[in-house]
Parts: sequence; C-alpha cells; structure tokens
Amino acid sequence: GAGNALEASDADGRKNREICSEEQLLRNLQQVQKENRLFPDDTLDGDLNFTVEMETGTGKTYVYLRTLLELNQEYGFTKFIIAVPSIAIRKGVEKSMEQLRDHFLALYGLDLQKHSFIYDSTNPQRIQAELVESQELCICVMNIQAFNKDTNKIRTEDESGKILWKEIQAIRPIVIMDEPQKMEGESKKKSKSLQALEELHPLFTLRYSATHRQLHHPVYKLDSYEAYRQHLVKEIQVKTVHGII
Repeated sequence: GAGNALEASDADGRKNREICSEEQLLRNLQQVQKENRLFPDDTLDGDLNFTVEMETGTGKTYVYLRTLLELNQEYGFTKFIIAVPSIAIRKGVEKSMEQLRDHFLALYGLDLQKHSFIYDSTNPQRIQAELVESQELCICVMNIQAFNKDTNKIRTEDESGKILWKEIQAIRPIVIMDEPQKMEGESKKKSKSLQALEELHPLFTLRYSATHRQLHHPVYKLDSYEAYRQHLVKEIQVKTVHGII
C-alpha cells in the first residue's frame, strides 16, 4: 500500500541515479577508446564492466579514487564500493586514502575520511547508515571475503529481518574492482566472488589492474613501455635472447 510506495520513493532518493541508454553509452565508450588508441568495441551486450590497465607502481589507487570523486562531482553519483581481494591490498587502499586526504580536499573540497570507511563485519550497521541511508557521497572499501559466501553476516537476516545485501542491491552501487584477476578464479566457471559482485547489480563496474585475465571493454591502457616513456617508472628490464647467426 502507501507504505510500500513511500519506501520505493525513499530508496529512489538514496540510490545512484540511472545512466544513459546503452546505445549512448556504447558511443561514449567508442569515443574514449579511439582517443586512447584502443580497438573500439562493436557492442556492449549488457556488459557494463570497463577495464583500466595500468602498470604496477603507476598510481592505480590514486587514479580510481580520483575517478570516483570526478564521477561524484560531475554526475552526482554517491554510492561506491571498492572491492579488494586481500587484507594487504585493503590496507594499502586505506593508507593511500589517508595520504591523499589533503590533496583531494584541495582539489574537490571533500574530506575523504568523512566520506569513506572500511567495512568491518562486526559493525554492519555502518553500511546501513552510511552507504545505504545517507544521501551524501559514500565510499565503502570491502574485502571480497566479507561477502562471497552465503553465510557472510552481510548476506544473512539480522534480528529485524533485514538482509543488508538486498539493501545494497537496491542502491545500485558503482563497483571498483582492485585486481579483478585475483577475484575471478582460474576456471571457466565464475568464481563465488565474481558471482557475488554481479549479484549486487552494480550501476557499472570499473576494473583496475596491471594483469587483467579478462578484458571487458578496455577504456585505458598504460603499459610498461608507456609508463617508462612518461617517466612514471624508473626503468624496464629487457631480457633478450641472443641467437647464433
């Protein structure tokens, strides 16, 4: 009844706004691919995964943090999940956020510490309050192990009968995958982690890595030679095999 209608409009106020049609998105993608000298895709096929390939040590974390701040300022998107494959990478992201706090404050007038948090399964309420309920920008960094099993706290009913996972699905988060190849698994069969991320029905997914196993709609590629040419890395070791002439 009226209660349900109210809840639906409430959810609308909280979730990420819709993006343009798939035809327009494909045209935009092709434009970016041409600008970045990549082969343009013929079709999206409903796959809203986009790949950024960056050599290790060239500031990948900086690039995706700044990308989501740009997405927030330019288009008003507010719900972001950064999915990481390990505690070590999660700690690295946390450290980057602390170090870049003043820099982003100067650039965007936004305090990253106030708009981001690391998901802790002992405190699921924080996701509810900050990622789901809040209408402000929110960046939640989550370790894949926290949500890739049916038994994870985030996916089970709480005492009030709510399932946090369903609440997150409703807000259509933008997902950033840090090192997706470590979450996809080796086999043809989709890994539990990848299934879990797809179940979130993200608005779209941005994948950042130096070594992608699957290239979904590449939008940018900074390979080792280009990184060296731009003085972003110190040197490249070139191993040559001298044959007998």
